[in-house]
Amino acid sequence: MPRKIKLLIKELESAGFQNKGGKGSHRNYFHKNCPLIGTISGKQSDDALPCQEKAVKQALQELRK
Repeated sequence: MPRKIKLLIKELESAGFQNKGGKGSHRNYFHKNCPLIGTISGKQSDDALPCQEKAVKQALQELRK
């Protein structure tokens, strides 16, 4: 069962990523020490797509390096 969008957002924000806004349901997350940009789209209650979960996982791993 896929996780919800709100859990992905919570993981990014707890790691220090900041929401820089976006158009519509898109949110762009940046971190000063991570070159990857996390873009999350959808309502907070929607199921996360596999590509979104993978992107968040990669961004968090890059931050830990």
